[in-house]
Amino acid sequence: MRRFKAQRRPDDEDNLEDLPDDTATLLSMLTVASIVVDAQDEVVRSSPDAYRLGVVQDDAIAIDEVMRAVHEVRAAGGRRMFDLTTSTPERFISMPSEAAASTGVVETASVRRPNWLKVTVGRINERFVVVLIDDVSDAVRFGQVRDSFITNVSEQLLGPTEALVVLADNLERGGADEERIARDARQVRDSCEKLNHMVADLLLLIKAQEPVTPSSANRLDLLEQVRHVADQLRPQAVAAGVGLHVDGDEGVIVNGEVDQIRTAITKLVENAIGYSPQGKSVSVAVSRAKTGDHAMVRVLDQGRGIAKEDQSRVFERFYRGTEQTSRTENGVGLGLAIVKHVALTHHGDVAVWSVPGSGSTFTLSLPLAR
Repeated sequence: MRRFKAQRRPDDEDNLEDLPDDTATLLSMLTVASIVVDAQDEVVRSSPDAYRLGVVQDDAIAIDEVMRAVHEVRAAGGRRMFDLTTSTPERFISMPSEAAASTGVVETASVRRPNWLKVTVGRINERFVVVLIDDVSDAVRFGQVRDSFITNVSEQLLGPTEALVVLADNLERGGADEERIARDARQVRDSCEKLNHMVADLLLLIKAQEPVTPSSANRLDLLEQVRHVADQLRPQAVAAGVGLHVDGDEGVIVNGEVDQIRTAITKLVENAIGYSPQGKSVSVAVSRAKTGDHAMVRVLDQGRGIAKEDQSRVFERFYRGTEQTSRTENGVGLGLAIVKHVALTHHGDVAVWSVPGSGSTFTLSLPLAR
């Protein structure tokens, strides 16, 4: 990606004096991000979101396609409209967690996702060109989840449907022994339970696309939420022969939607229990980041760890790793995707540290309450 930046001229401070007042007022009222470029290709005005979306860097247009459109409009007038996909610059992505900093091991963060933009470029006057950026990423992601919902539910319906056909055939023919009928019935039940589980997770995933706005009404004590989840999952841990321990700082407050936060923590702890051998333990800890602006929930297990080739993909929807246990083999691969989207909608992050044979640590990072 090439970056465009002209040399600053002595009168750059006066650049905006030639921008019509009504145009400046209109730009300030727009809900989309805007950029104003002068005749020397210098960015003289830009919305903060234009930097976050990767279109402007160091006060210059950073995307070749956008700069070409600016040149075309300046020369020929009219307007140019096109779709653009960008990546969020590194400085706008959460820093690696303290665990990574202390061990020197690189973690896999989940928030490196594309931004889908609709760009409009037009000429204001002979001197200025405006670039308008409409971030439609939420709509695109919601559409992707919806399509995944339809596709995967359709596929999963085949399991219980086929099992029901087998059971119906055996009953219709008669003469089938009770043991065979019971086996077929169990297959129907297992297929239906898996389908129900997948539909429930997909609905959670769709709900986790909704942005969360911090307010005084959605302040949550994070350790309290972790303790609630642990109480709900303790019978599952006991049945698996896995210890479950909770510890952490009191009074760590975040802004969040309680059901989403609990769901994300639940998925992380369920995952840890599922991959932990009998006799091992899972630890959940709440703390404040040393930077002072984030809270962290760390879920540590003593399982077999995650293979290196799986670590970069564990947060993808429907991705199933190569190392499954008897307790996880019937999963549908949506749990960590839900955690990822809950983190994103709460302006946070989720990361994994793992070494095969040494267990895994998942870290959910959320901004402290405002």
